[in-house]
Amino acid sequence: MTDNGNNPETKITAPPVRRIRASGPILIVAILFVVGSFLAWYFTWFGRGLSDAEITKYLSDYNHPRHVQHALLQVQARMERGDKAAAQWYPHILALAGNPETEFRLTAAWVMGSDQTSEDFPNALKKLLADPQPIVRRNAALALVRFNDATGRLELTAMLSPFTLTSLVDGTLESSLSQGAPVSRGTLLARIRQPNNEIAALRSPLTGTIDSILVASGSSLTTGQPVLTIKSDEESVWEALRALALVGTQEDLKLVEDYANGVMTSNDRLKQQAALTANAIKSRMNVNQKTMP
Repeated sequence: MTDNGNNPETKITAPPVRRIRASGPILIVAILFVVGSFLAWYFTWFGRGLSDAEITKYLSDYNHPRHVQHALLQVQARMERGDKAAAQWYPHILALAGNPETEFRLTAAWVMGSDQTSEDFPNALKKLLADPQPIVRRNAALALVRFNDATGRLELTAMLSPFTLTSLVDGTLESSLSQGAPVSRGTLLARIRQPNNEIAALRSPLTGTIDSILVASGSSLTTGQPVLTIKSDEESVWEALRALALVGTQEDLKLVEDYANGVMTSNDRLKQQAALTANAIKSRMNVNQKTMP
């Protein structure tokens, strides 16, 4: 006889569910972890507002580059709002423009373009056009355009052409990079084994893509020898084209039109901006011709 489950004596009941409670210490650790993560994010988030005292303190905190950059961006926000009180930190910005740290110089260069009434910023920016780092020179050139200053025009046109990276030492190239590979600023591009067997790192000074590789891996290098070229990222090209719309000359027209016609890019956004820039340059040329005696 089979049991159909109706016999009370044969029913099987499930064991009661036992609720497991987390112990107090585990909950405390979990809460501290969440709070700690939030505070770490909050105090490194550049969007967090700073008081005047904090800005002054952060601008001098060279041991913590993110503090300096955070303060610079906060000053820039005030400058763009037309806050005259921001001028109290201009000496700090000028000092940072001459600091050995690349991150400070490139950010200071960008920030200085936010107040076109300053008489000191243009001179500081012109000095940065000779900076050893291309990213600093580019930011300085773009900032100068906001002062209606075309001194950095050649740097702007350089942004539209591949950047040539050279070797800083003699040695043998060790690299596995390929053409078209995307790179960020600071990306390790290659290692160079020097005659004393020490390794020198070759890092990208810019964000973009590998345009061409000029030396094969395993080849010998001499100091100053071109190794590869880097094509600028889309945003840098777009910024350069916008700037050239204001300060570009007839000499720049061919390169700009190569972008507009799709020779240098297939990106529609860049082609449209290049067309606008070419038209702006041509308009200035026509005006100049009409005003000539």
